[in-house]
Amino acid sequence: MEEVAKIFIVEDEKPIARFIQINLEKSGYKTAIEQNGRRAYERIMQEKFDLILLDVMLPEMDGFEICEKVREVSDVPIIMLTARDEVRDKVEGLELGANDYMTKPFATEELLARIRGILKRHTERVRPEEDHLVVGEILIYPERHEVTVNGELVDLTHKEYELLLYLAENKNHVLSRDQILQKVWGYDYFGNTNVVDVYISYLRTKIDDRFGKKHIHTTRGVGYVVRD
Repeated sequence: MEEVAKIFIVEDEKPIARFIQINLEKSGYKTAIEQNGRRAYERIMQEKFDLILLDVMLPEMDGFEICEKVREVSDVPIIMLTARDEVRDKVEGLELGANDYMTKPFATEELLARIRGILKRHTERVRPEEDHLVVGEILIYPERHEVTVNGELVDLTHKEYELLLYLAENKNHVLSRDQILQKVWGYDYFGNTNVVDVYISYLRTKIDDRFGKKHIHTTRGVGYVVRD
């Protein structure tokens, strides 16, 4: 039997938290609620959740700080929730490692659809039979969220890691910029469309240039591919 996903609702407004909880449980998910930011962070460190719905405005520790700290140790899916519709807030949340961002009020059906999509993508990336992916001298450890080259640990940001992982999962297959943008940044990404090229450049600097071997290749007019 497939294990039921447990979703952590971090929301300080009780009516909203309870409304989300009722709809999630109707859809078959397990839930837990926390209203205080610091306690939420402590629980995330101690308990196992399959996805976190994380409000931005929280007492004691806000959602941005929680997201940043969680991403240092875990790739658990995070959807940021906020009443603010500021572009800079969305950018900050996504750059800190959130998987998605929703502005309140939102339709329950849309929230459920995004949860299903994110959980599906996350599950597809978990490969119990494989403890690492290999591309030439690059080793990627999804469970540990780590990358090494020639045995040396490489410090990557969350998005750099996500991009490299997606390329490695499709080793020797050319991926278009649109495919990468949709998979790594999300179907509704609203920022600069050159972001893929920028992050490819970051990876090349940290891996290819640093270690003196080319792993990331450009297929002109199509996109990017990694090869051994």
